[in-house]
Amino acid sequence: MTPADKTVHISVLQSQGRSVLIVGDGLNDAPSLAAADASQSAATAAHVAQAAADAIFLGGRLAPVASAVTIARRARQLMRQNLLFAVAYNVVAVPAAILGFASPLAAALAMSGSSILVTINALRAKPRERP
Repeated sequence: MTPADKTVHISVLQSQGRSVLIVGDGLNDAPSLAAADASQSAATAAHVAQAAADAIFLGGRLAPVASAVTIARRARQLMRQNLLFAVAYNVVAVPAAILGFASPLAAALAMSGSSILVTINALRAKPRERP
């Protein structure tokens, strides 16, 4: 595809509500890298492609691209869980505190507990050490 065709194709996908990740390494990929929602380029790519990319990966293999997609999906999952935890806390604890069912100390402890729960859940995003 020509650079213009790539950019048009990206626009079509985005107009359909799709998120576009493009990986490019050449001078002619720079416009596409800039137009995409997310873009990656190899460290061995042309400097213009590197400058237009959101992320640069080492080596010539595409395994880091797959890893980045996996990490992004996991991060999104954890963010949604944390948002659910925060909403659930606010739906239960705030009305309980306003109606006087919880003392200020209990409300403060519950808020701290909610923050700790969200933090511990976010730590699950850390890659596991391989034996």
